[in-house]
Amino acid sequence: MSIKNIIIVILLLLPFIGFAQVVPPPMPPPPPPGLPIDGFSGVLLALGAVYGIRKKYKDSSS
Repeated sequence: MSIKNIIIVILLLLPFIGFAQVVPPPMPPPPPPGLPIDGFSGVLLALGAVYGIRKKYKDSSS
């Protein structure tokens, strides 16, 4: 093969290599509406319940 044929083959292959790139996956669906309950919210909820129960028992004993 001559240099001219090699250059022609390279110029023809470059566009195909560019089109052969991996397509990114589609975007996932959005999260459902509302506030997510993560670990911190759960801790706050548990602390509030403990505080309310403790206050209820303290007030009922007097």
